[in-house]
Parts: sequence; C-alpha cells; structure tokens
Amino acid sequence: MVRDARGSERGSGSILAVAIVAAVLMLFSLVLPVATVLSAQQRVAGAADASALAAADVAVGIRSGSPCPSAATVAAANAARLDGCLIEGPTATVRLTTSVLGFAVSARATAGRPASEAMVPGDAAGDTR
Repeated sequence: MVRDARGSERGSGSILAVAIVAAVLMLFSLVLPVATVLSAQQRVAGAADASALAAADVAVGIRSGSPCPSAATVAAANAARLDGCLIEGPTATVRLTTSVLGFAVSARATAGRPASEAMVPGDAAGDTR
C-alpha cells in the first residue's frame, strides 16, 4: 500500500492564512492607539495656537473682553481644557490638555510680539528719523 506524502499537509495553507490574518490584526491593534494619541497631540497643539492667538488679540486690544476667558472659550471649542494662561503685555502663553485613551495630552503655545521687539515711539508708523 502506497500512501500519498502530500496528504498529511492538506489544510496547512488555511492555518497559515489564519495565522497571518491574526498577526496583522494584532499589529493593527498595537499601532492604532499610538496613532490616535499622536493625532490628538497635533489637534491639541493646533488648539493651543488658536487659544494663544485669541488671548493675544484681546491683550493687544483687537478684540474686547478678557484674554484668559477668550482662550478658554477657544480651547473648549476644540475639545481641550485650558490649564494655564499667562499674559505679559501683548504676549499670551497658554497650556491646554485633553485626555485620549486614558493618556493626558498637552500642548503649550505663545502668541504676541516677540520679547526682542520692544515698542519704540514712532516705530509703529514706520518712522525712521
């Protein structure tokens, strides 16, 4: 009686395919949370920039109101929480935080006139006397 040597390997391709699919799903389940947190970091950074700009606009007098509540409103509109707000003349620095998948993601932004550019009388009009 002669037996077929390939008969014992029958069905091994299905097991290999299931193992490959399981490995891909496991890899995807590890990469997805990391990608979600990195995406949230970028979103919070953008919200921090917008909040700092809103606070600086109020500090300079472009908009009416108080700088920090304006920054908090913009932060809330971007699903973030204002953790810190510092106004130094026309410059505003804010810190925002949000929670994603149990991780606290925060960002800090500053907007306004740079410290190296001091206002000189007559400088705003381009006066070069």
